Amino acid sequence: MASALAVWGIARAFSGRVLLRIEDHDRTRSKPEFETAILEDLDWLGFQPDEPLVRQSERASKYEEALSRLESAGLVYACACSRKSIEAAMDPRAGELRYPGTCRDAAVDGATARARRVRIEANTIPFRDLRLGGIEHVPTDQAGDILIRDRHGHWTYQFAVVVDDFEQGVDLVIRGEDLLASTGRQIQLARLLGRKTPPLFLHHPLILRPDGQKLSKSNRDTGVRDLRAAGWSVERVLGAAGASLGLTQGEAISTGELVDLAEIMTFKAYTRDGD
Repeated sequence: MASALAVWGIARAFSGRVLLRIEDHDRTRSKPEFETAILEDLDWLGFQPDEPLVRQSERASKYEEALSRLESAGLVYACACSRKSIEAAMDPRAGELRYPGTCRDAAVDGATARARRVRIEANTIPFRDLRLGGIEHVPTDQAGDILIRDRHGHWTYQFAVVVDDFEQGVDLVIRGEDLLASTGRQIQLARLLGRKTPPLFLHHPLILRPDGQKLSKSNRDTGVRDLRAAGWSVERVLGAAGASLGLTQGEAISTGELVDLAEIMTFKAYTRDGD
């Protein structure tokens, strides 16, 4: 909800165009009813995309083409490691799951192992988040070589969004802070695919539970559909989302007022750190 408010508000404030993408790259976890619910909720809130809907499940040829480019450059290798084996090799004090490079030079048979990883160099990737300011990531330290296709043959989020953003000409990515750690590796991967100028990024705060954890359907947290069923108006839902971004006190707001909120958000972003 916070992402929808930020995306549509900023797009309308600065004459941008909104692209709606269904990230159903993992076919084991994607169901038609999930997509239907998303589209119905966005329509109820008054958020309509400016371009035709894109489904990652229908873009396999684009990902194959990008994989071939990386393979031609000698950057791809087959990987036989499972998540469990990677976790077993990790330092228990480490936070994010980091691939230790087990198969990097092992010449794993690509016919029997479907997973593919991209070799990345140990470079520092600086970027400026439009809300959080200057940030530096070292993807090799964070996550190691990037998994682009898993052992089930599914394209990964990290790979699919980079290919899609590049091909669709996305120049501003607005998403939650839970994806901030992915930014450096996505910029690095995009460069390997030939993208010289990365998109701008803005990572907004998440709506959290009272215990500080991220909202989750698995924990039966309340979503837009539940609020609708409970009698909330569009304006009240938008007001709650605005409060989560620190832009309102939780008062009801209209869709039209999102433009003013977006201008405030981006003004704060561009004047951060004295810029």
